[in-house]
Amino acid sequence: MDLNPSYFQFTLFADYGPLRYLFFSLCLLIYMTIISANVSIILAVCSEKSLHQPMYIFICCLCFNSLYGSFGFFPRFLMDLVSDTHFISLPACFTQVYIINTYAGHELTLLTAMAYDRFVAICQPLLYHSKMTSRMVQYLVIFSMIYPACVVGLCVYLLIFMPFCGNKLHRIFCTNWPLVQLSCEDTTMNNITGQAFTITTIFITMTFILYTYLRIMLVCRRSSNEFRGKALQTCLPHIVTFVNYCISVYSEFALTRLKFDKKDSFLIVVLSLEYLIIPPLNNPLVYGLNLPQIRGVIFRSFKFHKVTLT
Repeated sequence: MDLNPSYFQFTLFADYGPLRYLFFSLCLLIYMTIISANVSIILAVCSEKSLHQPMYIFICCLCFNSLYGSFGFFPRFLMDLVSDTHFISLPACFTQVYIINTYAGHELTLLTAMAYDRFVAICQPLLYHSKMTSRMVQYLVIFSMIYPACVVGLCVYLLIFMPFCGNKLHRIFCTNWPLVQLSCEDTTMNNITGQAFTITTIFITMTFILYTYLRIMLVCRRSSNEFRGKALQTCLPHIVTFVNYCISVYSEFALTRLKFDKKDSFLIVVLSLEYLIIPPLNNPLVYGLNLPQIRGVIFRSFKFHKVTLT
């Protein structure tokens, strides 16, 4: 047993021989797609003045967060795919835990802010411009960034000073619960702190999101077909993103709490990749393809560059 190790070892990576270069190429392609798709949305929102509105600003923040979370996972994962050893230092591991968990927290708080924006726009249209001011949008974005950063920071702080009696992680990236399980001491305080913040945050935010959409459905039910169509057009991408996020959260919950570790390594890899690949791919595709305002800006930009090159 390795007491107080200076590194951790990922034990899920196997020697696939030449196939590992195929896996590397596929994952690199996915990473490049995530970067290009999210950057396209960000540039479209930033460059087009008509998109400088609360809903599009939140979408832009969501895409920034996708880039942030992908950066915390893909570079290290790509290196591990082609490496013969899969060791990660403690500081690098703790940093990855912080980035991936804050990415998940930012996603949830931003989706909550977007739900509030849609609620005011559809249920209280006459008050929209007085409520969703630029200052209010700034407050919502800042809160969406700071709250998860502080909560995850506290959890990682408790993790850093924890003594470890092993260094083997049955994962493809560093995450909080498997590290806690390697501790030599009683982890009751860490478990209570982590679960209390996680359950409270998820319960409050998801309850609020469900409440806003219940109110939106009631308003749409009493409105015209044209109004329902416009409301669905702006809300559908958010609903798809929210459902996808719930699936991702359940995937991580299943990995950490339902003890899949001893059942199927392939299942662990699939759920881990779903958690870190699908949302960053889903967000720009859903918003870029479904919202005509963003889609139009992207297509015009593409045509302009095509004409310039020719």
